[in-house]
Amino acid sequence: MTDLVHTRAELAAATAAAPGEIAVVLTMGALHEGHRQLMREARARSAFVIVTIFVNPLQFGPNEDFAKYPRTLEADLEACRAEGVAVVFAPDRDEMYPGGAPSVTMNAGPLGEILEGASRPGHFSGMLTVVAKLLRLTHADVSFFGEKDFQQLALIKRMVHDLELGVEIIGVPTVRETDGLALSSRNRFLGPEQRQAALALSHALREGALQNDPGRVLEVATKILEDEPGVRVDYLALTDPLLGPAPATGPARLLVAAKVGTTRLIDNIPLHLGETA
Repeated sequence: MTDLVHTRAELAAATAAAPGEIAVVLTMGALHEGHRQLMREARARSAFVIVTIFVNPLQFGPNEDFAKYPRTLEADLEACRAEGVAVVFAPDRDEMYPGGAPSVTMNAGPLGEILEGASRPGHFSGMLTVVAKLLRLTHADVSFFGEKDFQQLALIKRMVHDLELGVEIIGVPTVRETDGLALSSRNRFLGPEQRQAALALSHALREGALQNDPGRVLEVATKILEDEPGVRVDYLALTDPLLGPAPATGPARLLVAAKVGTTRLIDNIPLHLGETA
């Protein structure tokens, strides 16, 4: 039985009845198989799983898709019931931000100013603000996030560590379609030709990850992206696992963001530079 609650008071009553550790999956709804994998990981860890569904206006820029972001609550509830979720918390804007937009928000710091942060000013400040609020409101002991939003995951881990929030943050590998496309709520905006073009992102990452030399990684991946006219690249970056400068050898991360039509997609992949580990 999955309980749907909309208010802080209802959520507090639900968490007070939790039999033990509380595992939380934070989402903006429009749930897909990637979200369901997060729920499964949470259920494997804890008997009491909360899924939050809230399209957070603070993390959308003025020219971004807040208004058209898909809202599919009934279908989302069915997914949560199927995965054995105990509680779905689906607040409205006034419940999350009583009195209007907060005047005090999180500062994402230097890590929030690169890659996605450079392309979407203020995005990570808004994201961290709502994550901090939701972790507190749900009394989370552990929370699961997908690695597809790798910079988001890194920033949440940093915030929880720096502010000593006492929540364990666990990253879950990206879930993909059989052809390699990373699952995203925004994929539904792609037409057939655009979806085919979008495969260049995962293809570029896979081929780049096969290279040992940092220069070759970027060269190979860039060529694949340039050869697909339907893709407009925002950034392609090779970093260390903490999103710092790429090492000459050792673990690394290759990240890409691009627009396909009017839809902005991101993806990333782990790799190992230099000699095989």
